[in-house]
Amino acid sequence: MEDLLTQNAKKFAPLAERVRPSSLAEFIGQEHIVSENSLLARAIKADSLGSCIFYGPPGTGKTTLAHIVASSTSSHFVKLNAVSSGVADAKRVIEEARSSFLINGKKTYLLLDECHRWNKAQSDSVLAAIEDGCIVFIGSTTENPYVNMTRAIVSRCRIFEFKPLTDKDVGLALERAVKDEHHGLGKLNVVLMPEAKAHYVWAASGDVRTALNALELASKTTSLGKDGKITITKEVAEQSIQKKAMSIDETMYFDMLSAFCKSLRGSDADAALYWSHRLIEAGCDPLLIARRVVAHSSEDVGMADSNALLLSVSALLAVERMGMPEGNIPLSHAIIYVCEAEKSNSVVRAIEAVEADVRAVKDDKVPAYLKNRPDGEKTKTGAYRYPHDYGGWVAQQYLPDLLRDKIYYVPSKNGKEAKLVRKKLIIDAKK
Repeated sequence: MEDLLTQNAKKFAPLAERVRPSSLAEFIGQEHIVSENSLLARAIKADSLGSCIFYGPPGTGKTTLAHIVASSTSSHFVKLNAVSSGVADAKRVIEEARSSFLINGKKTYLLLDECHRWNKAQSDSVLAAIEDGCIVFIGSTTENPYVNMTRAIVSRCRIFEFKPLTDKDVGLALERAVKDEHHGLGKLNVVLMPEAKAHYVWAASGDVRTALNALELASKTTSLGKDGKITITKEVAEQSIQKKAMSIDETMYFDMLSAFCKSLRGSDADAALYWSHRLIEAGCDPLLIARRVVAHSSEDVGMADSNALLLSVSALLAVERMGMPEGNIPLSHAIIYVCEAEKSNSVVRAIEAVEADVRAVKDDKVPAYLKNRPDGEKTKTGAYRYPHDYGGWVAQQYLPDLLRDKIYYVPSKNGKEAKLVRKKLIIDAKK
């Protein structure tokens, strides 16, 4: 039986927290992780889940799934947040976990939110407990653990990547929240208009927490109608989620985005600026525009002017850190630069050529003198030639024998790329 404090905590918790799924059957999205016959689903049902890390965008179910794991096990469950906890908190949890493990054989599940925030010392404090099995570590983070967490922790965990929820998933979560009479908005007689629901789904961009928080705000601030219902219209949805609805339909949106991309490739700065600003004015996320500029700086400019990639990434970072409208200045700067730069698609053509051989040619035999061995050890085909001993470059085969004559990267005659001199050697293996 829940005590009064627990009941009050749930009563006044945000909608996203109140309607959080409590079982795998209720869990929304992430089918690649929690489908009926998936490894994770089987491990949860068998109460044999080992240490793992859930990472992905906000509002995609990481913490929810961790809570489901906790409710599905007979073990103890402790939750910490890496922002507010430290080594002392970890040691306390470990001591209690060891006692429980020795006395009654029960493991302790430790859920650590924002786990990438722990430094090496904090992470190392739980390693021994993870290894001896008294603690099952479940980390939750929006950052890539392979980059932002210590290797020692990552190597002891199974990594599960969460994807942004689909429009269908977010829509289902909204419908459930409106109908749920126990934890949701069912008793308020809320009517969510189809166009309002569609706007929430679009504006949330796969983050169900954002959609639910906006829905709750709308339901609390909208007066009852004459019919005794709280009607959430598209206009109310726009206000509650603080994101203007696009003034164009979905087909026109993708057509405009296509026109923008083709204008970048076609070196028309005027058209690219127009389509980008038209999209932003219609409600398109400026970060989406910035990401497309980064992609095209390599796809269409590439080696002809590598500064385009540097400038585009800087613009993306500026939009993230500064927001709009200030971020629009470096974003437009990058758009103009990419348009005016010399063009080359040699990077894309090299990728396509090498991927074809990677799939078709199964020769992974590394030339003997390129293998990982002590310096100076000679092979039948000779010793490795250290390029710097020969002025920075020396004739030498680096590809496997079956691909020794292949050329994937072919420089264009445009921009700085035209000045590149390719040093490609074709060696007779018998020599």
